[in-house]
Amino acid sequence: MATTHTTRGLIVAVIAAASFGLSGAFIKPLLESGWSPAAAVSARVLIGGAVLAPFAAVALRGRWSTLWRGRWRVLGMALIGVAGTQVLYFAAIERIPVSTAILIEYLAPVVLVLLVWARTRRAPRWMVLAGSGVAIAGLLLVVAPGGGRGLDPVGVTLAVTAMLGCAGYYVIAARPAEGLPPVALAAVGLLLGGVALLAVSATGLLPFVVSFRDVELFGGPAPWWVPLAVVGVLATALAYAAGITAAGLLGSRLSSFAGLLEVVAATLYAWLLLGESLGALQLVGGVLILAGIALVRADPTPAPSPSARQEPPRGTSLSLSTAERDTNVPLG
Repeated sequence: MATTHTTRGLIVAVIAAASFGLSGAFIKPLLESGWSPAAAVSARVLIGGAVLAPFAAVALRGRWSTLWRGRWRVLGMALIGVAGTQVLYFAAIERIPVSTAILIEYLAPVVLVLLVWARTRRAPRWMVLAGSGVAIAGLLLVVAPGGGRGLDPVGVTLAVTAMLGCAGYYVIAARPAEGLPPVALAAVGLLLGGVALLAVSATGLLPFVVSFRDVELFGGPAPWWVPLAVVGVLATALAYAAGITAAGLLGSRLSSFAGLLEVVAATLYAWLLLGESLGALQLVGGVLILAGIALVRADPTPAPSPSARQEPPRGTSLSLSTAERDTNVPLG
């Protein structure tokens, strides 16, 4: 039974990584055609939230009060996990390659591992540490086989700030759910994040520019709405739904390492769609990422069962030891 859950979870996690990885390659043509990052992110998250909204309504089953009880978590997800992080990431890929920006953002789980290690003074098990090291080495090969020469420092700074926002997202996502279904958190967070971006853009603080010109896609012109639809439906709605399902089957540790495959997927898409380079070292890096996932999967520490990861009874909260155990490695 556990093997079945793990196998299903890994399949869904691969679908999530492949879906999330589409975002950079399909948003970049919009940015190059004149869209501002705020406009592109607003459109993306509003489309994704609208697609997920019916599923969220079914999951809530009329328990709308759970949204109010989890209002601060929802707002944090909307403002930090959705709006802030994505605007910074897309602003970064205007200046640096998609693959490099996504690598920097994906260092956020490593920051959280080091933070928990420092707070608890308990090192993760050696197989998790080995898997982390092998996977990070693979990431470095995937995104910077040439050493990252000539990177725009402003783009790198934006990507690092996006990484901090991503770390904030993990902290928010790890808090007790208090009855709020994950798909509802994702849907409402996306919708509120989009509304917040529109409101801030209306003040003039963020440039908000859209363009209805054709974009360059697959080596030829394509209508502007094609990449936007792909990102909104596949790289946002499907990706979030698949990621939530995978985390429920695998737990945060294994699902987060499987999520590193998003970097490989993003690099492949950037190669196929944007003409960014892809060499033998990057392929070796992809193999190392898979090896790192296998090491983490082989760690004898049992992951919580799907039932154990369900919502705690109302009025209770996760103990510090439980939260720390679940965040000894990157969160999913």
